[in-house]
Amino acid sequence: MDFKEAAKLGNYLAKDYAQDFFALLVNYQDVSASEAASRLGLHIRTAQDFLEAMAALNILNKQEVYEKKRPYFRYKLKTEHIHMDIDLTKIQQEQMPDDLTRQICEKSNAGANFSLARGGEYISHVSLWTGNGRDRKERKISLTRPQGLFLYHLPFPNADSLPIADIMRKANVDEELAPEILDIVQLLEKYEVIETSNSV
Repeated sequence: MDFKEAAKLGNYLAKDYAQDFFALLVNYQDVSASEAASRLGLHIRTAQDFLEAMAALNILNKQEVYEKKRPYFRYKLKTEHIHMDIDLTKIQQEQMPDDLTRQICEKSNAGANFSLARGGEYISHVSLWTGNGRDRKERKISLTRPQGLFLYHLPFPNADSLPIADIMRKANVDEELAPEILDIVQLLEKYEVIETSNSV
């Protein structure tokens, strides 16, 4: 089960009627949305959404039947045991660009403020501004120490770009912390504080 499916299941399991709904599904051979809604005192759309979601998650079988030439669906439990097993490392793989060879530097006139920690050995936080005029808002991002060390060694806008791996070595940041570094690089690229060069 991927994270989005697990989140969808968790959302429906949190409904105050979920336990009663599953008790109904356990006790009945099969059920329609209107039957479930009337039995549980729910709006038919609420019952329909629940049944459709469980069918999409492969917890229920959905079968089209006909009554007086009018088709409708009946739902039946496909399993009496629900297991939620989420591989959190797949979230990292899906969202994290795993390329330490990309060459980066601070973007010119980015408008971000890098604040030094006491002692001046690393960056403690980055302040970004979003919006325009009176809608302009500050977003302050607190950094982990490895992120702060990395950004302390980030090349200035007028300097040559460096590969992420080289900056990490200069900052004495272990390679095993690459996901943490890539996360802040990705965020600062989104806000156009860091720019990437494709040159080698």
